[in-house]
Amino acid sequence: HSVSRPSPNLAFVPACLPPDPVEVEELQHFVSNSKRLFVMTGAGISTESGIPDYRSEGVGLYARTDRRPVQHAEFVRSASARQRYWARNFVGWPQFSSHQPNTAHLVLRDWEKLGKLHWLVTQNVDALHTKAGSQRVTELHGCTHRVFCLACGDQISRCELQEHFEALNPTWKAEAFGVAPDGDVFLTDEQVRNFQVPACHKCGGILKPDVTFFGDTVSREKVNFVHQRLAESDSMLVAGSSMQVYSGYRFALAAREKNLPIAILNIGPTRLDHFASLKLNSRCGELLPLIV
Repeated sequence: HSVSRPSPNLAFVPACLPPDPVEVEELQHFVSNSKRLFVMTGAGISTESGIPDYRSEGVGLYARTDRRPVQHAEFVRSASARQRYWARNFVGWPQFSSHQPNTAHLVLRDWEKLGKLHWLVTQNVDALHTKAGSQRVTELHGCTHRVFCLACGDQISRCELQEHFEALNPTWKAEAFGVAPDGDVFLTDEQVRNFQVPACHKCGGILKPDVTFFGDTVSREKVNFVHQRLAESDSMLVAGSSMQVYSGYRFALAAREKNLPIAILNIGPTRLDHFASLKLNSRCGELLPLIV
């Protein structure tokens, strides 16, 4: 039976050719032979939902601007860095939180329901796999929809924090310039200057999104958990990631050590191309639905 799929938003998707029928057959063979598939996704699976990535040629954030994401040490150390981050995030949140899963997210959810997908690890912080209904999922770098206190660990939802921002900044307004992959927007220093940032309502500590910023590390517990899921799997599919970040790449290295077949679906080169069993240069939302 056919299910209506959302139409892709291709503004941030690099140009690529339609799927080659031979490659579709090869991926079909790969998936059919897998009984316990381990899937790792990256920013390239969410670009069709309208969220830009960092590294894609021509359309990624690094190609379009000289902007760089906030560094963990800077966020923790500097009140002005936190003010800048949260002001940009406050403006970008309504749009970022409204993004919806695309066809690729829904296909992976369906594979899980069919018992084909053993575990899914995403490097994305956009919650789109969860929105799609995936349950066997680990958010490797956390999720922007949660916020926690660095001092006492208290958690609140990002939506609740948005209400605190609005209450503290009733007259503050800013026009945004462009959207970044992690949900913030570009603002000038002048725009940010008077933005008020709330502290933790329990202890007065620093509030931080529950995400791994650049320069920070993924917790040992989470890494061990993912290694366990990989050890239970018989093959690995990488979808929408160049695997340039070591926190994800380490699992591909572990899969290679276990001699698991690895398939890559990504527009452009990846760090695994030289040892993958299969490399496909297509849109995730265009090729994955063709696999039965």
